[in-house]
Amino acid sequence: MEDPASTLSGQYRDHGARNSDHRGDYELTEQVIFYVSAFVALISAAGVVLNVRNTLYAALCLVITMLSLAVLFILLNAEFIGVLQVMVYAGAIVVLFLFVIMLLNIRGGDMGADRQPVLKVIGTLLIVGASVKLVPLLSESRRAWPEVGPEFGTVRAIGGTLYTDYLLAFEIAGVLLLAGIVGAVVMGKQRID
Repeated sequence: MEDPASTLSGQYRDHGARNSDHRGDYELTEQVIFYVSAFVALISAAGVVLNVRNTLYAALCLVITMLSLAVLFILLNAEFIGVLQVMVYAGAIVVLFLFVIMLLNIRGGDMGADRQPVLKVIGTLLIVGASVKLVPLLSESRRAWPEVGPEFGTVRAIGGTLYTDYLLAFEIAGVLLLAGIVGAVVMGKQRID
């Protein structure tokens, strides 16, 4: 008669072998999701910059960029940051941005994009210069990341740090957001009158 523990151990070993195949599928799926969302983030970020004439389309491209970045955060196991990305940026900030655009009736011609070709050249040179400096820096940083504790990145750890070490910055950010909302309402009310 066979020992039940060895039978169970053999079944567990077989199950682990089957799961190793699924782990490879999971990693492949994770890579595909990463590349697709990174590509979508890059294209939609370019749409934000290039849609100067129609600010509504630029704002919608900004929403797509923020959602793609949230997917990237979730893939990095930073679920809390991904959810905050959707709630704060894709939700509140972009809605406020759209509210101001609709209220003030801003057009692309008002932005001065065609009037300042020198700024386009300067911006392009700055981007090329930053890329030339960043590529060697990023290629050298292939060292292993330091290990972090299990509490790192949890809601409790982030909240504790936010409300102790960075309380002043948190309060200032809240006041700035409130000032932006009040300013948008005041400008919209003046525009209507």
